[in-house]
Formats: sequence, C-alpha cells, structure tokens
Amino acid sequence: MTINEQPSASHEQAASEPATAPARPVALITGVGRSIGIGAGIARQLAASGWDIAFTYWTPYDRRMEWGAEDGAAASIARELEEAGARTAAIEADLTGPDAPIRIFDEAEQRLGPVTALVLSHAESVDSGLLDTTVEAFDRHFAVNTRASWLLIREYGLRFRGEPGSKPGEPGAGMGTGAGAGRIVALTSDHTVGNLPYGASKGALDRITLAAAHELAHLGVTANVVNPGPVDTGWMNDDLRAAIAQGTPLGRLGTPQDTAHLVDFLCSPQGQWVNGQLLKSNGGAAP
Repeated sequence: MTINEQPSASHEQAASEPATAPARPVALITGVGRSIGIGAGIARQLAASGWDIAFTYWTPYDRRMEWGAEDGAAASIARELEEAGARTAAIEADLTGPDAPIRIFDEAEQRLGPVTALVLSHAESVDSGLLDTTVEAFDRHFAVNTRASWLLIREYGLRFRGEPGSKPGEPGAGMGTGAGAGRIVALTSDHTVGNLPYGASKGALDRITLAAAHELAHLGVTANVVNPGPVDTGWMNDDLRAAIAQGTPLGRLGTPQDTAHLVDFLCSPQGQWVNGQLLKSNGGAAP
C-alpha cells in the first residue's frame, strides 16, 4: 500500500490475532506405572520434545512384585508431563485381556486424538527357569509381552492415518511410504537363563515388531526394537549393581534417561531412516 493508505480491517485483524500453535502429536506409551521406571522416563522425554502423552499402567502387577505399588504414581507422572506442556491421558489397563488394546486406543483417541507414536514398554517379568516355570506363568508372560504387543501394533496399524510427507506435529502427520511420521518402538531383553518365560516372550515380541517395519511400510510407519540392557529401576541389589557396572565399559549402570534419549530420536523426523532394527542401548555391556 502507499504511505497515505490505511490498513484494511482484515490486515488489522491478522496483525492482532496470535499465531496458532502447531498441534502436538500424540504418543501412546505402555507400562508407565512407576515414577522411576523406563516408561516414565520415556514419557518425560517425549513430553519435553513436544508430544502429548497417553500412557497405560496396571497397579495390581506392581503389587505382586517385590518393589510394590507406588501410590499415586499415575497422577504424579501425569502432573509432571503437563508441567512440560503435554496433554495427558492415564489409562489403567490389564493387558492380559485380549480386548484391552481396543479400549486403550479408544480412550487415547477420545481424550487426545489420533496416535502417531506407539511405544511398548510394558512387561510381565517373574523370574523362573526351565524346570520351575508354571504353565500359568508362561501363558501370562506371553499374553502380556507378546499377544498384547501384537494386538496393540495391529490396532495402531488399523487406525493410523495421515498425509504424505508430513512430520510429527503437522496435521495428518504420518503418511507416505518412506516419508511418514508413524513410529513404533518396542522395548525388549536378551535375558533368558533363569528368566525363561520373560525372555522367550520378549523374543517373540522382537519378531512381531520387526515384521511391522515391512507390513506397515505403506502407511509411512517405522518400527524398531530397543534393548536397553540392565537398567536399575528398583529391582537390583547392591552386589548386582556393582557386578553390572564393572562389566560395562563406561563403568556405570544404564538409566531410564539413556533409553528415553534413543526412543526420542527414533520418534523424531531425524530418526526416520532407522527402521526394522534391533538396537542395543546398553553402554557396551557384555551379554
């Protein structure tokens, strides 16, 4: 316009309206039942990186374990994530039920919107070996660690929608072969001796996740498995901590933050080219 012209009403309105903040993508993280757990560490990192967070927990499992349940953990974790700018949805879910994944996705979508990243950090883990594992324990490990993970990945694949070439945070993020923002990350373990049902069920989880890297490629989804190695989340004694630290080249134990940094990268646009991999994030610890 010339120097004598006045701004139009539309110009004045555009100048006065604040810019709309981009939508935050939604990550669904399973197994976020304790504030010192790996799942909680991942949730904090992704919230800080701009994700909204839906997470699952199952208090009866923690009550069965030697560390016990942490009262109010879900509410406390949710408050932390909200302080980091995330909208949250804490969903209590028993993953032994085959209908749980549908209910989880229904609630996550109703409260936060479509899920862009699925992070599987839940686990059933009760030490037992070849000779003393019961059929009930074996079946429960496979129901939680394997079947529930498959059903969650399947539900994610059935529901995932987006537009070609979009990135996390953009409307319709996630579609386009080789250019999408969809992410699946599953946490695994190579522990087998003295922990048969846990290790066997996690091995099956690996295969399912790596299959997703190929079978969901047309959606623009990447799928990777992360083995964080031994991370002390309250289950180690002093002797075990010392032995593991001594056997690790960096001379320390892994932390939930170590795992969270890798998951954060895999879920970012920069992590797009890493696909169909089983990655060890263990400081070089010997198996």
